[in-house]
Amino acid sequence: MKIFIKNMVCNRCITAVANIFEKSEIQFSTIQLGEVETASEVSESDLNQLQSNLEEIGFEIIKSPSQQLIENVKNLIILKIGRLDTDENFVLSNFLSDALHRDYSSLSKVFSQNEKTTLEQYYILQKIEKVKELLFNNDFTLTEIAGHMGYKSVQHLSTQFKATTGHTPTEFKKLKVLDRKPLDFVGVL
Repeated sequence: MKIFIKNMVCNRCITAVANIFEKSEIQFSTIQLGEVETASEVSESDLNQLQSNLEEIGFEIIKSPSQQLIENVKNLIILKIGRLDTDENFVLSNFLSDALHRDYSSLSKVFSQNEKTTLEQYYILQKIEKVKELLFNNDFTLTEIAGHMGYKSVQHLSTQFKATTGHTPTEFKKLKVLDRKPLDFVGVL
């Protein structure tokens, strides 16, 4: 049985959800961002208890197919950005269509109808959050960050960063304030 979980955005989330399943004594065969495959069917009462336990730490079970699709899209984007391997020829629509075997226009429509932002804007906001992290950690130069994040130039990154945050990357770095949103709140007004 597949159980889809909302707000799983990192490896620590996977660990936290795995701990809840273990405490609930619900056996699972695999766990990944947004999804747990159980070894067998789970009773409705166990699902309700699991839902309560998940909610205590900020997760929830997703039952709606459109919400499951949206969560899958979000997780794919977060994983892609987190790998820092996006090149300037990366095309979001091709990436998502190939990964989910769905037409991009239908993915985009479902996403926009259910979220407070478009799919493209969500992708940009996620990239900007990652850029903030990289700037704050001071691990890469701005040129290296632009390359890792798939920007064609530092100017393109800087323009998008300023439009989103109100600061240039250099100004943001000088603030020395980690003004970041948790990944599961990006795109939420």
